[in-house]
Amino acid sequence: MMIDVAIALGRVAFVVMFVVNVSGLLGWVERKQSAIMQDRIGANRASIFGLRAMGLFHPIADALKMLSKEDFRPARADRLLFSLAPFVSVFFGIVAFASIPFGPVVELDGKQIPLQAVTLNVGILYVFAMLSLGVYGVMMAGWSSANNFALLGAQRGAALMISAEIAIGASIMGVIMVYGSLNMMDIAVRQGELLLGWIPRWGIITQPLGFILFLTAGIASTKRIPFDMPEGESEIIGYHVEYSGMKFGMFLMADLLETIVIAGLTTALFLGGWQVPYLTAEGFRFPWGAALGLPYGLVVLMQVGAFVIKVSVMIFVLMLIRWTLPRFRYDQAMRLGWLGLFPLSVLNIVLTGIVVLLLGGAR
Repeated sequence: MMIDVAIALGRVAFVVMFVVNVSGLLGWVERKQSAIMQDRIGANRASIFGLRAMGLFHPIADALKMLSKEDFRPARADRLLFSLAPFVSVFFGIVAFASIPFGPVVELDGKQIPLQAVTLNVGILYVFAMLSLGVYGVMMAGWSSANNFALLGAQRGAALMISAEIAIGASIMGVIMVYGSLNMMDIAVRQGELLLGWIPRWGIITQPLGFILFLTAGIASTKRIPFDMPEGESEIIGYHVEYSGMKFGMFLMADLLETIVIAGLTTALFLGGWQVPYLTAEGFRFPWGAALGLPYGLVVLMQVGAFVIKVSVMIFVLMLIRWTLPRFRYDQAMRLGWLGLFPLSVLNIVLTGIVVLLLGGAR
């Protein structure tokens, strides 16, 4: 009994440490990536004993700066909701990652241990429920600040989230129809199969249109450029205009957490999850008959590493888009969600249903 509890706590601790530490590192990644794209050096002044390490100490300096700043609160603000809002945003950003599998089901001392914090038969619904609840933090911040600009930013955030989440949900229906499950571990396992004996059955292969629609709607759900209408730095500053210090930093962290969750979902649903092409529990088995045996522990490490690499690549792509495209106007973003992404997602559902029916159902 105690072993089971320890294993469960270990899985949860791994996920929490992964998303929290990666979100902290992403602040540095974003700065350096934008600097490279703009032919600049980027942040590199923070140092420890003269060691700058390419600016890697800047996230630590940022955290210390925010911790030492005044925790300002407007006189007319709702004290309880104003204080809770950043915690709500961060909390749902962390727990949304809980159902995403970062590795296979491992057998240890006769126990089957799935490498995900929470194993749910409706894991996809859980992730989207947590992502959707994150908008409550935005609305709480905007309403409780007693600031019209903050409230306007919160309303924009809620409208954007609704349009994006509906498009996201519709875009993954094709994946659910193809693999016949809402369990994210099952979906990852079935992406390890081969089409025509040699093509990996990844979601990006079976659902190319769904992948494009999901990625576009996912970028919108993160509320970052080119979909940063809730903040609108050149217009209204955003729902966190009255926040300072660490509370403001928590909102920035929540945005980065949502980026990690979208990258993890894209990996789990469309990029094979932790699957490596032709890699089985015994080692590599190639379509042309060749084989390479590997220790079981090494196979598991390779699969977990593959998941981390895929998530990192997706984060890089999301950051690349963030520094490449100009921001949409509010009406353009709404039109894209309701008149572009959603109708195309419905079309993708119809086409997928026809193909699945002709092929004899999900397998």
